[in-house]
Amino acid sequence: MSLKGKVALVTGARQGLGKSISLGMAEQGADLVICDRVVDDGKLTETAGEIEELGSKTLSLGGDITIEDDVNNIVDKALEKFGKIDVLVNNAGVTAQDSFLNLPYRRWRLILSVNLDGTFLCSKVVLPHMLEKKSGTIINVSSILAHQIRMNIGYGVTKAGVERFTLGLAHEMRREEGIAITCIRPYFVKTDIVMGFMEGRDTSDFEEPIIWQKYPAMLAGSDPQEITGKIWDKAALEEKFGKVE
Repeated sequence: MSLKGKVALVTGARQGLGKSISLGMAEQGADLVICDRVVDDGKLTETAGEIEELGSKTLSLGGDITIEDDVNNIVDKALEKFGKIDVLVNNAGVTAQDSFLNLPYRRWRLILSVNLDGTFLCSKVVLPHMLEKKSGTIINVSSILAHQIRMNIGYGVTKAGVERFTLGLAHEMRREEGIAITCIRPYFVKTDIVMGFMEGRDTSDFEEPIIWQKYPAMLAGSDPQEITGKIWDKAALEEKFGKVE
């Protein structure tokens, strides 16, 4: 499996899962467009440097995926540099640790806007370019919290929405043989962000980041008709690709 010659756009790529996914794509030869709302802490630049160390070209962009003009700008600059986008990973997301009664409405709206509207907008802008060349894969990022009633009601609601969006869009694109609309559903992943929330709690069953560094690239390199319209958790990915070491 190789992504040599392909271009992947990953949102929310400066750290955590987005960074892991970007590095996994680069390991398989893809060039990367990485974007994030936060650019002034140097982390997006660090991610770009690690990608380039793997031999891939990269374009780092700041932008807010809840703003249509920002999304258009990101995609325009990506196309200007690379001429195409083969893979879109809708990874950017926000959450809150507040219980429902303590969750401010403003934060609720932000969670919905980033996690749902951002996924919609990025897909809306990128998909026509994929359809024009009759080839492309959109990978949406869900979470076990889409179904597990454990914490973060706002986050869980949006991730359930992301899965429904994936299934609906895949159904609309079902006659486009070169297009895949698919979704990954990580459990709890041992990233710095997640572990910061879980201080003092049992994290022994949490998934290692390497899993989600490897598998999205494997999906991106697969036959679109084999992966489209599916929600991939760790077990499903292991069944298709084998275990990642």
